[in-house]
Amino acid sequence: MLDIFAGLLSFFLSPTPRVEALHSADWSPWVKDATWVQSIVAPSPDPLAEAAVEQHLNALKGLGHPATKQGVWMQTGSQVLVDHQGSLPLSAASLTKMATTLVALHQWGPNHQFETLISATGPIEAGVVQGDLIVQGGSDPFFVWEEAIALGNALNQAGVRQVTGNLIITGSFAMNFEPDPIQAGTFLKQALNPGLWSAEIATAYQQLTPNLPRPQVIINGTVQAVPLAPASTTPLVRHLSMPLVDLLKAMNIYSNNVMAQMLADAAGGAAVVAQRSAALSQMPAAEIQLINGSGLGMGNRISPRAAAAILIATQRYLQARDLSIADVYPIIGQDGGTLQWRETPPATIVKTGTLDEVSALAGVMPTRDRGLVWFTIVNLGAGELGDFHRQQDMLLQRLQQVWGTPNPLPPSVQSSNREGFKRLGATNRNQVLVQG
Repeated sequence: MLDIFAGLLSFFLSPTPRVEALHSADWSPWVKDATWVQSIVAPSPDPLAEAAVEQHLNALKGLGHPATKQGVWMQTGSQVLVDHQGSLPLSAASLTKMATTLVALHQWGPNHQFETLISATGPIEAGVVQGDLIVQGGSDPFFVWEEAIALGNALNQAGVRQVTGNLIITGSFAMNFEPDPIQAGTFLKQALNPGLWSAEIATAYQQLTPNLPRPQVIINGTVQAVPLAPASTTPLVRHLSMPLVDLLKAMNIYSNNVMAQMLADAAGGAAVVAQRSAALSQMPAAEIQLINGSGLGMGNRISPRAAAAILIATQRYLQARDLSIADVYPIIGQDGGTLQWRETPPATIVKTGTLDEVSALAGVMPTRDRGLVWFTIVNLGAGELGDFHRQQDMLLQRLQQVWGTPNPLPPSVQSSNREGFKRLGATNRNQVLVQG
């Protein structure tokens, strides 16, 4: 850390530093269109922040990555501290999930639970369904082994232990992040019958409530997928997902593409997510260009300032509901996932984005002197992504050394201590609709 500070100090004191000039954006369209920043007339750059960013750009240039392929934006409140190509839409990778997160919250609310309905086409006689078992998916993006085991126990409570017919999948149903309905249904059939369990399923079972019964549901037929559920069925169990806020936290910690795409599709698709996220963050539509909801592919483009605006809009929405951005994004030093091995300053709340030639980092860094600093760093270029990671972390470390670490952390960026992943396999999210 001392070496980093010494390097920064020598850079600041150098009489003629050779640096790349920061490129200012045309602010007039943004100021006109974005009412929440109407107070901004022009950028108010911070010399220390600008110097640190210039050092970042020069280090990348030395690695063969020109400044023209990099984007950096930093602001605190309505004051813009640094703007390097801030209005230029750049390949955003998984920063795309931030747009999906914002739109999902507004679409359904933080406590929304997605419903999966299990029905039968025939009567239950002595524990045996005389017909097919129907799974009507409702876009639950986090239905995994633990959820299936709990669902199996609920089917047992409904009096179901065997099915003479098939397992029929309809609607939007994925399991273990597998969106193909046949494969997802095959996973479910396996989870319901301990005789088919793998070591992976047994391990998942061990993570659940102690002494939880193993489900006993044998399906004799095959797994099939149909576009619509049969007209006449008997509902057996209604399974509810974890609340949306917990789903988003899981999605963003692990940057799960299937979860993000399911949520984006349920919200109307990539075009709708792009349009709504631009409106909600009050950004020009041209600065949020999406081809999907996950970030896969170079065609997803978000400007650095739009990425920051999306995060700020998310924070504003959550604070009004006694939550914070820490409830939907990972926190350095507390959550793993894509943050493992990173040296970003502790307590920073971030979203990563990674493709073969893209490394992006956006979030909020609490500081003593500048308050909450919202930032976006997008680095483009072929080569070792670890170089980008190190340079991003070093940039934020330098600035935190200059601005200081708040003690205690502001409540506005602390999580609400939700149970989160402990809710996997919760039995109270399965509503038995018939008496077994």
